[in-house]
Amino acid sequence: MTRRGGAGPSAAPAIATPCTGVCAIEADDMCRGCGRTLDEIAGWGLMTPAARDAIMAALPARRRLPVGD
Repeated sequence: MTRRGGAGPSAAPAIATPCTGVCAIEADDMCRGCGRTLDEIAGWGLMTPAARDAIMAALPARRRLPVGD
């Protein structure tokens, strides 16, 4: 897991993200780099910490799924 965001006193707190910088969206609309869906990626910054935590907890199992068609 990496943290992204600016540093300094006026910067917003960094949001944890599973992004690996390897964006490869497959036919099932899931990124093979991080395991999130397109909707999850797009809405990540607006999600509650609890929603992000739930997705983060699901990612290890998603990454073990076979690659889509």
